[in-house]
Amino acid sequence: MGTATLTNLLTRPLFERLMGIRLLPGQVVALAGLAVILAGTLLLMLPWATAPDVHLRGIDAMFTATSAVCVTGLIVLDTPKDFTLFGQIIIMLLIQIGGLGYSTLATLLLLALGQRIGLKERMMMAEALSTIDMEGLVRFVKTIVLITVTIEGIGALLLAVRFSFDMDPVRAFYAGVFHAISAFNNAGFSLFSDNLVGYRSDLTVNFVVTTLIMLGGIGFLIFRDALENVRGQRFRFQTHTKLVLAVSVFLLVAGTVGIWMLEWNNRKTLAPMATADQVLVSYFHSVSARTAGLNTIDLSHMRDATLYLIILLMVIGGSPGSTAGGIKTTTFGIVCLSTWAVLRQRADVEAFHRRIPNELVMKAICLAILAMATITGLTLLLAYTEGKSFLGLMFEVASAFGTVGLSIGDGGVRSLSALFGDLGKVIIILTMLIGRFGPLTIGLFAVKTPAQAHYRYPESKVVIG
Repeated sequence: MGTATLTNLLTRPLFERLMGIRLLPGQVVALAGLAVILAGTLLLMLPWATAPDVHLRGIDAMFTATSAVCVTGLIVLDTPKDFTLFGQIIIMLLIQIGGLGYSTLATLLLLALGQRIGLKERMMMAEALSTIDMEGLVRFVKTIVLITVTIEGIGALLLAVRFSFDMDPVRAFYAGVFHAISAFNNAGFSLFSDNLVGYRSDLTVNFVVTTLIMLGGIGFLIFRDALENVRGQRFRFQTHTKLVLAVSVFLLVAGTVGIWMLEWNNRKTLAPMATADQVLVSYFHSVSARTAGLNTIDLSHMRDATLYLIILLMVIGGSPGSTAGGIKTTTFGIVCLSTWAVLRQRADVEAFHRRIPNELVMKAICLAILAMATITGLTLLLAYTEGKSFLGLMFEVASAFGTVGLSIGDGGVRSLSALFGDLGKVIIILTMLIGRFGPLTIGLFAVKTPAQAHYRYPESKVVIG
């Protein structure tokens, strides 16, 4: 295959080549994600991807591939036991592709082939990375890959050293690499059947994993802003950076305190532990609930109030331009700021002495409403088709929508989705796809110039409240 042919395959989607349909960059990203999921499904169905005594059905292969590419972590099979080394590596690669994104990897391949990155490719990159403009995008992609490789490498090394005390060096290295990629990409897959329950009191594993999760979920735009300040290209952080950091710290503290206060006297979860371990477990799940999906205790034993708190954290998710899902921290921050502005009878929504555009406020509110409506509707649908605990179903849907991966479980080591029928699994697959590509697609409208009508209707007041 020549370089020109490969370039054509990368930059011209199948629909566009075969049917003459011109696709928008956002549609290219979504279709590319679906193509990777299909490829992953076929690879996982190969006989050497699963253990000899495991019969992998097509729906379960697609569920696993979707969960990996959408960096979710919901599982319908026991990853370390039901999949062979080949299958696990496929899952790990799907996680990395899903985390970095098709456009980033395609750009790297084009650069490696010495190809010029045109306007269409830059538009696709800008939409996939949730950036506001296309200036310096190629350099930004290179920075993303360098940051990813560096952080994942350091995390893998630290985890491998820790795991080497419990297993042979080769297996420890592999486990370190797998969990570093899973954590940084906010995926939630683990090579241990009980996830990280065996390390719930281990400071090294807890802090390395949570640091990887937070760095992966904070957004590459934050890294770029920080680097530009260090280099002297800027002299203050952007409002976006300040809002992301402020909301992230608030959610981290509120989540940790909330989980601890709700569970400290629960004999099935935190009560038997020392106070330091209680705080550590609460901190870990406050971080993980924001879209990572790794766990150190059995969530099925948590109180309903705690599960609902985690649902709220999962729906909010991480930050724009990151490996995380959810409606994003900035959306949540803008909704809160707009509510505060209304209560103070202010005409403008302000953050850090800057005014947030009204159209951006409306789009943030729209995204939040659509997210809650989607989760509610899909939960009602699952409640009708599956007939299980309503809160458990809502937890599963919120986890899929936020691409988190936490679950109350099936009574064993798999997610609750493992108990669903084929229709229920399809619903969760669609939820993961909506959660991964939906907020991105809606959020893209925030960076487009709205169409201006040539007329306006007369104003009319409506009584509310």
